[in-house]
Amino acid sequence: MNARIKYSSMLALLRARTDAAPDYPTFTFLEGGENNESALSNQRLFLRARAIAAGLQARAPAGARVLILFPPGLDYVTALYGCFLSGHCAVPAYPPYPSRLERTLPRLQAIIDDSGSSIVLTSSSIKQMAALLFQQAPDLARLHWLSTEDLPDSEADAWHDPQPTVESLALLQYTSGSTAMPKGVMVSHGNLLHNAGLIQQCFGKSATSRGVLWLPPYHDMGLVGGLISPLFCEGSVVLMSPLAFLQRPVRWLKAISRYRASTSGGPNFAYDLCLRKITDAELGELDLSCWELAFNGAEPVRADTIRRFNARFAAAGFRSSAMYPCYGLAEVTLLASGKPTGEAAVMKRFSPKALDAHHAVPNQSNDSRELVSCGKAAPGLEIAIVDPDQLARTVDGVVGEIWIRGASVAGGYWQKPDASLATFGAKLADGSGPFLRTGDLGFFLDGELFVTGRVKDLIIIRGRNLYPQDIESVAVSAHQMLRSGCTAAFSVEVDGDERLVVVQEVDKKAGATDVADAKFALQRLILESAEVNAHEVVLVASGTILKTSSGKIQRQATKEAYLRGSLDTL
Repeated sequence: MNARIKYSSMLALLRARTDAAPDYPTFTFLEGGENNESALSNQRLFLRARAIAAGLQARAPAGARVLILFPPGLDYVTALYGCFLSGHCAVPAYPPYPSRLERTLPRLQAIIDDSGSSIVLTSSSIKQMAALLFQQAPDLARLHWLSTEDLPDSEADAWHDPQPTVESLALLQYTSGSTAMPKGVMVSHGNLLHNAGLIQQCFGKSATSRGVLWLPPYHDMGLVGGLISPLFCEGSVVLMSPLAFLQRPVRWLKAISRYRASTSGGPNFAYDLCLRKITDAELGELDLSCWELAFNGAEPVRADTIRRFNARFAAAGFRSSAMYPCYGLAEVTLLASGKPTGEAAVMKRFSPKALDAHHAVPNQSNDSRELVSCGKAAPGLEIAIVDPDQLARTVDGVVGEIWIRGASVAGGYWQKPDASLATFGAKLADGSGPFLRTGDLGFFLDGELFVTGRVKDLIIIRGRNLYPQDIESVAVSAHQMLRSGCTAAFSVEVDGDERLVVVQEVDKKAGATDVADAKFALQRLILESAEVNAHEVVLVASGTILKTSSGKIQRQATKEAYLRGSLDTL
């Protein structure tokens, strides 16, 4: 069913779910990722959302941007829906870490400045901590800091219906910033509802579906997948903090096992982390036979990760057909493509040299590159592979830029008309459009979408097109002290030529001899695997490489830090 027809707004969705199942606990949160759980019924969510909305309506005019600054938890859920019901625009953001203000505060300031937020909706603890922020960012003191604990349930009586529609702006979803400074994607009520409908159709969700999610609620995968989709699909979700997962990855799989979740997932690195950190003893305590759909939406999905995860966790009842590679981005709200449920992931091998020339030629040799299909376009979306220079559709097997159009595509970037027109208003040479230009590279083969990388990240060395993820994926195998998922490959200009630079994190236990050996081993492996000499291999301390909110390597930001000489090198 078309989500835009079924509900007129997020308010209509919440009201309908409350009327149909007032006591149903759609959202449950696991404190610390363990057994200390708290639940939120639909009726309670509607009451708290109205109380928060009334508090916002009394303090700012309709359409004002409201920064949502909470740690993961049920208070975050009520705050988000409070914004939906208030007629204001939600601006989800990460709370800054007191011990890492030099890295987290600049992004927060950039989001506030760009969005023009006038109110910070937060918890009492963060409100008290704000004085520390004011010392380093005095401009933050001019904002109205509002704690939801100061808004009692009785405030709900003062709430008035702002009558939002599918066109009403629901939130600014700030991009993860893997290639540039974050931009606020304008997501409407209709975008949220349409994409939730796509998730329901593609994932096969129903009222009996239960999810488990540790993903950050501040960005597309955790926000739409964890806080919008469960309510729309009339199912339920068990949430936990990303930190709880990162500290002990087994908590994620234990929650799936304990709550008999049918749907869960995350970026590719999450499956890698489970492979590295979960012991055989912990594996023996898991029952993953309930897990019907394990979505994997990293950039790109790794065939080797899928194969190893399927093999190891089969002992716990995990079925390989559950692995669900998919593709999406903030500009299309979340989901754009996925494979049919219940089928094994499609993985094919291609000639790396042909891919360098933007042609997908199947090749089964030892040096071939294996790619994972992200399935087909979600119902109601059109995906085109376009030659970015000729602005014409490519034929099957030819790499081009991925363009998308449909009701899930957002309205553009907040107060950036030129960037919005260039990204969201693209037209083919024949005049058809507008399309969203994703900036991602890929191709179709036998109706399957294969994503190969990003346009801005493409490395061109003496006419050869090198995908940074190819280099990054093999780097960790060079030496045991190199950290998996912590490599950034990019090019820099040296004497008029593009040269390859690889920045790699080293395990904190590494000594001087390990560092020297690891650097030599990595240089040699790059030469052997990519057939290119690295201009420089830079080994850095753990936690140095910049990542997005969804765990993707920020190659361009790391490149800028390299050029400034600000990396914590070893």
